[in-house]
Formats: sequence, structure tokens, C-alpha cells
Amino acid sequence: MNEHRNFVLALIILPFLWLLPQLVDGGQPESLFRNAPRARQKAHLREKNGEKFNDPYFWLRERGNPDVTRYLKAENAYTRHVMRDTEAFQEKLFKEMVGRIKETDLSVPEKIGPYLYFYRTEKGKQYRIYCRTKDAPEAAEEVLLDENALSVGKSCFNLGAFNISPDHKLLAFSTDVAGEEKYTLQIKDLSTGKLFPETIPNVSTEVEWGNDNRTIFYSTLDEAHRPYRVYRHALGDEPSKDTLIFEEKDDRFSVTTGKTKDDAYLYILFESNTTTEVSILDANKPSGKFRLFKPRVQEVMYTIDHHDRSFFVHTNEGAINFKVMEVPDDNIATPSWRELIPHTPGVRIDEIEMFAKCMAILERRNGLQQIRYYDFGKKTYKDIPFQEPTYSLWTGENHEYNADFLRFHYTSLLTPETVYDFHFTSGKLELRKQKEVRGEFNTDDWQAERIFAVASDGARIPISLVHRKGMRMDGKNPMYLTGYGSYGSSSDAYFSSNRISILQRGFIYATAHIRGGEEMGREWYLDGKMHHKMNTFTDFVACAEHLIAKGYTSPSRLSISGASAGGLLMGAVTNLRPDLWGTVVADVPFVDVINTMLDSSIPLTAGEFEEWGNPENPDDYAYMRAYSPYDNLLRKAYPPILVTAGLNDSRVQYWEPAKYVARLRAIKTDKNLLLLKTNMGQGHAGPSGRYDALHELAHEYAFIFKTLGILHKSAGEN
Repeated sequence: MNEHRNFVLALIILPFLWLLPQLVDGGQPESLFRNAPRARQKAHLREKNGEKFNDPYFWLRERGNPDVTRYLKAENAYTRHVMRDTEAFQEKLFKEMVGRIKETDLSVPEKIGPYLYFYRTEKGKQYRIYCRTKDAPEAAEEVLLDENALSVGKSCFNLGAFNISPDHKLLAFSTDVAGEEKYTLQIKDLSTGKLFPETIPNVSTEVEWGNDNRTIFYSTLDEAHRPYRVYRHALGDEPSKDTLIFEEKDDRFSVTTGKTKDDAYLYILFESNTTTEVSILDANKPSGKFRLFKPRVQEVMYTIDHHDRSFFVHTNEGAINFKVMEVPDDNIATPSWRELIPHTPGVRIDEIEMFAKCMAILERRNGLQQIRYYDFGKKTYKDIPFQEPTYSLWTGENHEYNADFLRFHYTSLLTPETVYDFHFTSGKLELRKQKEVRGEFNTDDWQAERIFAVASDGARIPISLVHRKGMRMDGKNPMYLTGYGSYGSSSDAYFSSNRISILQRGFIYATAHIRGGEEMGREWYLDGKMHHKMNTFTDFVACAEHLIAKGYTSPSRLSISGASAGGLLMGAVTNLRPDLWGTVVADVPFVDVINTMLDSSIPLTAGEFEEWGNPENPDDYAYMRAYSPYDNLLRKAYPPILVTAGLNDSRVQYWEPAKYVARLRAIKTDKNLLLLKTNMGQGHAGPSGRYDALHELAHEYAFIFKTLGILHKSAGEN
């Protein structure tokens, strides 16, 4: 009885323990909501390359320490309290955003073999429902996988692999219910709806079938969450009997599995940030031995596809912006390689998409994406034209090798996501679907622009903007400016119906296409990484200064936002020019650069050495030390800042944003808001449900309105 009574008392008391004053310096429980939480300090000396650095919040890395959990909960409680005057506004924003989307909707069906595959969404449900029908009139729908049913009782749900067997009878799929990006693989019999008994944990998102319909290839993760082993699994076998095919020893490389478009070859891709290697196997002989296509060479990247009796290789060997080579499949030795598409200065070949009759080539010219296609029979090239000043596009569902069309998705700052089929034979562009925007939105009311800022070294930095037509550029407009600038990832212009909520309230939305991405070609990326990383940050500052000088906005009206490596950008530019920003949002920010890159046990660290450098090297350490946001916080005034984190984030560990906020709160001299919001059951991408994600965005927008001092200035809002 005493044990039961103590247990009940514990249940009552535990939720309030985080209020204890020893966890929040100088505060009594009743004053917690008037005074921001302050994490306790504990000396921790870092000695590296001749520098001694005291890190008093290093202890926040102790995931199992109850004090850490209590501190994070205290920060969440403080954030809720501070933002409670925006709750009605948040709900209004949320309802607006939901009201613009077609909640019950259907994707464009894709014909694969005898079936049409598609997914649909239903009003009130967070996730997708994957379906198919026979390619016949009035064929009945067959539900293959309902994410909503799988997510019941889960605070997080992410679907990884979704791969139908070649005979269309089986489905290999994987799920993650913690946000850690560690997936569990299962196989479903689509004729009975039953699952096979085997369950394979700790896999990546890539799974591939052999052409025998019973052999599966998958990769597993090491302790640092790196896909490093490839296994072969026979349907119905115990996973413990699976055959290890490869193990990658180099921590910089991850391994993924795939298949060429014509289903002729299985491949394993070994990939670091700068180097790749491929091994291949006849997909009709999945029990055979993989053979090396071309040995890895540092800084050389290549991928392959297959057509007729040749491999086509997309590579940067001797071609900084990539070229395409053709290789006979019966003689893949290097001397037999023939150049099909040569390297062209200023034109970046992003990827190739193979079909029986044509090959689609996705390129970047002058920072804008283009598509052209090569006709294998006529041996001619033709372009697919696009007219808007700034936009983005990507290939869509193109599994059918013998299809006579390329499916691609197109969007711009003014055009909702649109699905097109471009027919190779007729040259006609067929509109298949455009996302419906409900409510009051007329494209003619808005204007998109592409302008350029000039960096200190003379580089011209593109900026994409959208705003109401006729808006006066008098410096009084609030602006939402975002950027990324890492990993060669390009921040191309796209449409968001959610963005309408701030545009209609007078905001200008802008994206800075700074170095570190590949918007302007491979050199653009190389000029924004390693010992050129400062270009990323100074480019962003230059864009902001240009926008201010041209009257688009002013510092007090300028909000900036970035996530992950974009959060690093936010931290770095806030240190560089705190006077330039009216408010800052840093989502899951990579801000503790030195400590993270010194710890190889943290997921992804070793593979990141080629992006940021290795701080064990004195030169790399000195360069990274000069911009690492956490290490460069100073006793000075900072703008209002909202920081988010995910407790289960495997890419940016929760303690990076937590440490950043704790140290900044202790050192800054201003009284501006500094908030930390930790999603306690989520990972890097935040809430996984579509409605939950909108609540998160409404919170971010409300913070911006509140801290820019315009929350109450929109008619009818409070």
C-alpha cells in the first residue's frame, strides 16, 4: 500500500518538479512566467589547437539527465506563456491556411504496368492513403497503405521506403515513429493484405527488389545513423540469415541501393559529399555478385543509368558543371567511354532521366532551371521553354521506362505546384493537375521579381521576391527573407498557399540565392563551403543591405528565417550584424559547429568533414571557429529570436539550439524576446502531420508579427 501511495504521489508531483528554482537561476516558481528560464552553468573546458574555451552548457547534451528534460520543459512553458497573447491570431492563421488547401484530394495517377498508382488525402486526416486501380474503366480502388491507420497512437510518423515488386504483388515499406530517421522494414502481400513475418529494424529509406520478386536489397545504419551495410534478403527468411553484401569502412561515405530505369541492373551507390562510386548487378540474377563500375576517385562524382546496350554516366570528372558519357555495357573500361553531352561553362547539368525513346536533361543556365531532351532515334536535342522570371521544377513520377512523355512538377512564386506531361513525339505540353488554392487569391494581384545584390568581392547574388502589385518601396514594408546556402542545395522559387497569410498583410517574401547552393552552378557551391564558407553569410548580409537600400524594407521591418544549415546562417548573420534584423527565426539550427564536428559519435559528423572541415586540423578549426554561432556569442544587444528544436532530431541534436539559447540568454544585453520551442516527440523535420505542421508555421508567423510590433495593426486581429 505504501508503495502504491508513493507511486501516486510521484505522479502528482513529477509534472511540477521542473519548476524548482535551482533549475532556473534567481527565480521562484511564481516568477517563472515573468522571467525567462536560465539554465545552470557547469564549467567544461574545451582545449583544442591551442585554444581554451569554457562551455558552461555542455551538460545539456546529457539526454538521460532529468534536469535537461526539466529545463527544456521550462523553456517550452515560458514560450507558451509569452506567446499566449497571439493564440487567437495563431488560430486565425491556421484556419486561413487550412481553408486554402483542398483537404480531400488526389494525386495524378501514374501508370506502371497494368495499374494506376496514386495517393489521396482526406479532410481531417494528417497523412496520405496510397492506392491503385487496374488501368481499366471503372476499376475498383485498392488501398495499399494507409498512413493514418499506421500512425494511430504515435506522436510522429514518417514513411520511408514504398517500393512495389516488379510483378505488382508485394509492397516493401519502412516506417519511423520517433523522428530519428531509423526505419523498420516490412513486406506486405497485396493480394491478402497480410504482412510477412519478417521485420527488419534500423534500415535507411532505400529498398530495392530483384527481378525475381523475392529478393530485397537494403542498407542498415551504424551508431552514427550512417547507412553503411548492404544486405540481401530472401522473402520469408529470418533477417538473421540475410547476406551481407558490402560494408563501407570510410565514415565519410553512405551506401544506398537502386535500380536502373529499364530494370536491367541493380546498383549500390557509395556517396560522400564530394565523391561517389557505383557497383552493379544484373537485376535478373539477384543472387549474383556485384561488380565495380568505376573505382572512386576523390572529388569525382558520377551516377549511372542504362538504355539499350549502353550505360549513361552523369559525372563531373574533368567537368566542374558535369557532362554525360556513354559506355557500352559489355565493355565499361574507361577507354571505351564516349562523350555524349560535353561540359559547357555556365551550364550545370543537374540530372538525367532515361526513357526508351528519349533522355531528359535537367540543367541550370544563368541560375534558372531548364529541361531539354535527346531523341535517341533522331539524335537531336530540343528545349522545353519556360517564361516566368523565377521558378523551380523537378521530375515527377516517371517509373515507366517505355512512356512517351516526361512528367514534371513546376511552380513559381506566383504559380501553384503544377504537374505536366511533356510528350516527346508531339512536342505538346499536357497540364495534368494544378494544386487548387481556395479562398481569395488572384495571381494578377501579385508581382514576382528577380533582382541582384552585389557581394563585397563583386559576385552578383540573385534574390527572388514576391509582393503585391503597386506596392510602394518606401522602406516601410515588412519583409520575410530566407536563405540556406549549404551542401549545394538550391533554394529555388516556389509557391506556398500558406505564404498568402503574410503577403496579404503587407509582407514582401524574398529568398536570397547565396553561395553554398548551386543556383549558379557548381562553382557557386564551392565558393560557399569549407574555407569559403564566410561567403554564404556575407552574401546574405549583402542581400539584406541591397533590399534596404532599394526601399523594399528597413532593418526594423526585416524578419529572417532559416532551418538546419539555414539555421546556422541565421546564427552567423545575427552575430555579424545584429542591428540589421528586426526579428530572427532559427529552426533546428546547426549552431554549435565546433563541438559537433569534434564529436564523431554524433550522427553524420564524419561525413560532414568535406562540407565544413575537420576541427582536428588547426586551419579548419580556426576558420570554423571564426563563424560558429555558439562560439561567437558576445555581450551585446541581439534582435528578438525564436529557436526550435526536435528532441529526437538525429541531424541537429536538440542540445545545439538549447545550448545556444541558454548561452545567449545569459550573455545578451538587450530585453528582446528569446524563445526556445522543443518538439519533445519529433525529429529534424518537426511535426510530421500536415495539420500539426501548419500549427507550427502559424506559431512562427505569429512570433514575427509580435516582435515586429505589427500583431495588432492588421484589421480585426488581436
